[in-house]
Amino acid sequence: MFESITKSLNSVFKKLRSQGVLTEDSINEGLREVRMALLEADVSFQVARDFIKAVTERAIGQDVIKSVSPGQQIVKIVSDELVRLMGPTDPSIPYNTNGVTVIMLCGLQGSGKTTTAGKLAGYIRKRGRSPMLVAADTQRPAAIDQLVVLGNQLDVPVFSEPTFTPPAICKMSIKNAEAAGCDVVILDTAGRLHIDDALMRELREIDKKVKPHLKLLVADAMTGQDAVNSAKEFNDQLDIDGVILTKLDGDARGGAALSIKAVTGKPIKFVGVGEKLDRLEEFHADRMAGRILGMGDVVTFVEKAQETIDKEQVADMQKRLLKGKFTFDDFLNQLQQIKKMGPLQDVLSMIGFGGMQGLDDIDDNELPRLEALIRSMTPEERRHPEVLNGSRRRRIAEGSGNEIQDINALLKQFKQMRKMMKGFGKKKRRGKGGGPPLQFPGLA
Repeated sequence: MFESITKSLNSVFKKLRSQGVLTEDSINEGLREVRMALLEADVSFQVARDFIKAVTERAIGQDVIKSVSPGQQIVKIVSDELVRLMGPTDPSIPYNTNGVTVIMLCGLQGSGKTTTAGKLAGYIRKRGRSPMLVAADTQRPAAIDQLVVLGNQLDVPVFSEPTFTPPAICKMSIKNAEAAGCDVVILDTAGRLHIDDALMRELREIDKKVKPHLKLLVADAMTGQDAVNSAKEFNDQLDIDGVILTKLDGDARGGAALSIKAVTGKPIKFVGVGEKLDRLEEFHADRMAGRILGMGDVVTFVEKAQETIDKEQVADMQKRLLKGKFTFDDFLNQLQQIKKMGPLQDVLSMIGFGGMQGLDDIDDNELPRLEALIRSMTPEERRHPEVLNGSRRRRIAEGSGNEIQDINALLKQFKQMRKMMKGFGKKKRRGKGGGPPLQFPGLA
């Protein structure tokens, strides 16, 4: 995500850092390029102008011009202003302590509302709650069927009464949830291709009847300023509590994420970053600023790792490393752990490698290719790769549908990693090391 703006901003910062000593003119020139980068990223003109004004006021001063590292100081100022622009953020849900919590999702047709309802139900269930999905969209064909399928996948109940009006369905769902022992209902309301009186009238009636504890707009990040404009209109007419931005993983520009809070005054609370039902992330302005600036988002990375990585397997691998052992089975295990964490480019972005030259063309096809090569080896070859002579390599390449140079490159990478792991094991035995360094198979 945000590949274009990240590259543009990093290019500007590189120029500023290379100057050593900054002047007012060089700062102004650099910030003009930052403004162009924001506008090219489809950031609202007013938001871009106000952002540059705020950065300029802080940057044009003796503290920056005479600082030890003025280029780094500019990056810090831009980072702080990005956090201010997108924040403050609060992904918490105001649960009702005296009954069922009602969450109302609204938005235009095609924004991903129904899928997001499923993702939100999964998110809430992971945190010890008992959600129920409510099919209040009686306009779109198969909307109810889609929600039922999602409910079955998540093992979450779905309430639907297609012969009733959406406001009545939403009202009835609360009593149904109480009877079923559910403490949260998620209302999947109808959308339209555009905002009209009928849509808003229906949403206002639902709001009046059930008084939701949280009203969230679901907006498609890839529509850029259209998402911002619809967010403003929904907020003006419905007074929403926050926004869920969907399809952020496909948004190379980032204009919606950077503009919505400033234009509507309402925070982004969650972002959808993939099609799978577990691909919903809490939105944190400071973490997102780190990703936009190419500095990574280590906190989210660690949280994902804790959710997906098998602790027993990691502990077993650590013991093996201490003995100086590292085989292709261990290598394969690392591949599988990374695949659980989501798209490879997202993982790279979280640790500060997103958009980096040489890595920006690596996609998720790389991991299955490496896995196919390893699985084409015999158990003996995985444990003792030194036995892989020319004929064995040809067999592995042919068996996995790859070329001989692919297995040669994999072996070279593996040897480098094995040497590094052995070095770590020696340091650890001498009492000098911490935990093992994170590795990215195939990228060594």
